[in-house]
Amino acid sequence: MRLAPQSLFGRLVLVLLGGLVLAQLATGYINLAERGELLYEAGGMRLAQRIADIGKLLDSLPSAERRRVVAVFNAPPLTISLDRAPMAAGREPQESDMRLSMFTGVLRYALGDEMQARVMRREGAPEGFQARGRLGPPGMPMMPHRMGGYGMQDFSPEGAFFTVQIALRDGTWATFDTFLSPEATAIPVRVALTLLILLATVVVLSLVAVRWVTGPLSSLATAADELGADIHRPPLPETGPVEVQRAARAFNTMQMRLSRFIADRTRILAAMSHDLKTPITRMRLRTEMLEDEAARGKFAKDLDEMESMVSQTLDFMRDANSSEAVQRVDLMALIESLQTDYRDTGDTVEIEGGIDEPYPCRPHALRRCLTNVVDNAIRYGKRATVRVEEDAGRIAIRILDEGPGIPQGEIEKAFEPFFRGEASRSRETGGTGLGLGIARNIARAHGGELVLRNRPEGGLEATLTLPRTEAA
Repeated sequence: MRLAPQSLFGRLVLVLLGGLVLAQLATGYINLAERGELLYEAGGMRLAQRIADIGKLLDSLPSAERRRVVAVFNAPPLTISLDRAPMAAGREPQESDMRLSMFTGVLRYALGDEMQARVMRREGAPEGFQARGRLGPPGMPMMPHRMGGYGMQDFSPEGAFFTVQIALRDGTWATFDTFLSPEATAIPVRVALTLLILLATVVVLSLVAVRWVTGPLSSLATAADELGADIHRPPLPETGPVEVQRAARAFNTMQMRLSRFIADRTRILAAMSHDLKTPITRMRLRTEMLEDEAARGKFAKDLDEMESMVSQTLDFMRDANSSEAVQRVDLMALIESLQTDYRDTGDTVEIEGGIDEPYPCRPHALRRCLTNVVDNAIRYGKRATVRVEEDAGRIAIRILDEGPGIPQGEIEKAFEPFFRGEASRSRETGGTGLGLGIARNIARAHGGELVLRNRPEGGLEATLTLPRTEAA
């Protein structure tokens, strides 16, 4: 199965073409084998009938006229002699020698009971054949015959030499030396061309049919892959066979329901966020009126945390940046601007590597993605190193920290909403547990991915991979 094509199109083509080729080979072998045998037998029967007709003609003529008739019919692959001594009567042909048996049977049937015939199959050329291609009396023009050539060099070793003697009424023995050639069994060019045209036609039609069947599946797979990056992508065309129409209609219905669900959820969360901001603002005003500074500070901190949680939760659920236009951005300039912002707050961010070509993205969303990851590195690792790498098909941005890392079994959980991990990653250090989840959502919206791994030397490495294609 390792050598089998991976695509459905390739496998269907392989099965169809393999079956067609095997069927054609088997059919061609059977037809050629039977055709060759039938043609060989038919050629032998015609030759036996011809010899019988010539024998009857000679029997009906006076002795003086026979030699002139012999001169006329004495042409390859048949030589006729009236001067040869009779052959010794041999045994009857065995059933195992089908050619001789059938040849003899047809000859005797054609001659009838009045004329006696003897047939002998020879291993080599009979004495009536000349080795240098000249048959018949001198001065007699050579006549081509479709069943043989002109000379011994044209006799195939797969053919059969026969000597036939027929007793005429006056006691003369007419001797016929002949050669039954297997050349008539060769496949005609027309038959071979017909088979090739048939095979080519079936192959082309099979390829068209397979492409017709697998094309909608490929379109459906592409649409499903793009759906994760853009829920508002254009719907699939509901055309083609009934089954394809049903699949496209079901997919479009699913996309519409998902889009409606996300829109309803976003509206509800936006309304909740708006409604929560009003009591938070009232509580903040009342907090300012507290005389106890310690209590006022605690209340203010809790209110800031509540407002941050409401805002980040809303961003996580609705992906607020999805409507941002795609622009070609200098990623190095964007990362360097982040470095400047962190330097102004006293944090250390180092940059290694770089890229030259601008990258098509949603700049504000991508900046937020990087900010969330770098914030996480600085919060738990005190400093961050941003390493930028590029190859022909992708861009990799690695953010490395020197913090405690994350237990191996909890790495994927770090992307879940409100996950905090170890006790050291508590709310006292800041954050709500939504930053990495938002960053991964933004990465996937660009067709990329965000993954985490613990570094062997200590600390955590977050790798943002972006494809070198137009952003979704």
